[in-house]
Amino acid sequence: MSAQTIDSVADFVHPEPTDFFHKYVWSYDHKTVAKQYLWTSLIFLVLGGFLAMLIRWQIAYPGAPVPLLGALLKGRFIFDGNGAVSAEGYIQLASMHGLVMIFFVIIPLIVGAFGNFLIPLHIGSRDVAFPLLNALSYWLYFVAGLLILASFLVPLGPAASGWTNYPPLSDVAGANSPDIGMNLVMSAVFLAGFSSIFGGINFLVTIVKMRAPGMTWMRLPMTTWAQFVTAIFQVLATPMLAAAGAMLLFDRILHTSFFVPRGVMIGAAAAANTGGGYPLLWQHVFWFYAHPAVYILILPSMGFTSDILPAFARKPIFGQRAMIISLVAIMGLGFIVWGHHMFVSGLNPWMGMAFMISTIFIALPSGVKVFNWLGTIWGGSLRLEPPMLYALTFVAMFIVGGLSGIFMAATPVDVYIHDTYYVIAHFHYVVFGATLFSVFAATTYWFPKMFGREMNRTLNYVHWALSFIFFNLAFFPMHFLGEAGHMRRLMTSTGYEFLNPMAPWNEFITIAAFCLGASQIVFAYNFIHSVFFGKPAQPNPWEASTLEWTIPVPVPHYNYRTIPTVYRGPHEYSSPEAAPADWIAQDAPPRGNRAAH
Repeated sequence: MSAQTIDSVADFVHPEPTDFFHKYVWSYDHKTVAKQYLWTSLIFLVLGGFLAMLIRWQIAYPGAPVPLLGALLKGRFIFDGNGAVSAEGYIQLASMHGLVMIFFVIIPLIVGAFGNFLIPLHIGSRDVAFPLLNALSYWLYFVAGLLILASFLVPLGPAASGWTNYPPLSDVAGANSPDIGMNLVMSAVFLAGFSSIFGGINFLVTIVKMRAPGMTWMRLPMTTWAQFVTAIFQVLATPMLAAAGAMLLFDRILHTSFFVPRGVMIGAAAAANTGGGYPLLWQHVFWFYAHPAVYILILPSMGFTSDILPAFARKPIFGQRAMIISLVAIMGLGFIVWGHHMFVSGLNPWMGMAFMISTIFIALPSGVKVFNWLGTIWGGSLRLEPPMLYALTFVAMFIVGGLSGIFMAATPVDVYIHDTYYVIAHFHYVVFGATLFSVFAATTYWFPKMFGREMNRTLNYVHWALSFIFFNLAFFPMHFLGEAGHMRRLMTSTGYEFLNPMAPWNEFITIAAFCLGASQIVFAYNFIHSVFFGKPAQPNPWEASTLEWTIPVPVPHYNYRTIPTVYRGPHEYSSPEAAPADWIAQDAPPRGNRAAH
């Protein structure tokens, strides 16, 4: 075998498996691992969405039995004897919804699934640098998912301390009662963290060391650039989460006192507890990870959008170098803003001012991206295909979420709206309205390459319209609730006179949320039906210029029989050199005397 060309499939670093187990279960192929992440995270998306529907039911109709499910499970799990959500069950719902959606849906979906599938194809590689580690990272995530599911089945149920698991609420419970639900949840988060670390290491080495000849840093697609910066976040920030989770488990199981002050525990646990823990230590350590994790959630989405918009605007990305610099700037600033989550925790005002200024500064590189996206579509020959509509929705929703984030960055404002529905509105505009719409964009854009078939475009248009309408109807009014002082994680407004006028809003939001959830059935049907029965796809249905569209569908096991040589950038659209077409593939050599970009 030569250095560049595979003479036979057996020459590949890990030959194509022929048995079911090694082809679909324990696979080293980055494409199969990506699909494992994709299917698993989509299953957890259904679970997380179902938990959200139960939350909204209780808020809109306090104490009312949940139809069908409440009668079936009354007195068990999260339900009381009447089939309604219990007080403890509601807190468990709120806690597990956040944990599932962040650690088991969004991160593995945009990083584990699309990162695994696209990075080797984008850089002209046959696989990731460490295929075995890649398989291990998925199965750690899978085991972590089993632990999360098991936490619902133990006698006292799963975690009930919010998705942030602040001590002493998350700490003392395990020391004073026989429940293991919280222990299972923290063990799951611990394993999911290591899965993320292993994936980050793999992506960094792959992008740095395995790029095809001519694939310089400035010729990398923006998706791969975003995954590169995200991988740095994963490797540097996630160990803090692992350390915090381990310390919390030690407090709960071994009765150490990292986070619990002396005198809080009772009984035998109090006798074993000899030190003076510091609850705010958890907040510092947790948010040092969790705020960079917000960018783990959003940066790949920025990358998807930055590659999809040029393909359907038929022009190069506006300000590519500025886009890359802004990615790196977000990474640097992302590590020094965690304290804005603690403005109401008794933080020193001067320290709070430092965090406030750094948080406001992080809006600058985000603003650069927004203006560059708008500059990309300005004057373009727009093709309003489903991926383009989803990507444009990402931009719009990111603007709304970003603007509300600036308000919370200001300490005087945050003191008032902290822990209110204003925070929920902001976070969901960023993580659902932006990130999940970008996932829909990426799925519809790369579906032909992943599965060799096309999705039904009519159903995609229907899903986009319904999701766009009902998302905004569900989450935009939450800004009004937050401004009125409506606290989050509040199972009923009964007994709070100033919140009584908010009851109609809560009912309206719940109806919109149920319609939003129902709208996803359209996408689920389209996705599953298209995987098995969709129209066979063409190798390059979007006439895109990045490397992955130069190989056949379905993608061969070895990706590239001959490693390509890259001559130009990732967005070669509307170039005079392309005539009579309006695009040139990255591996197309220069024509005549015209220099390649």
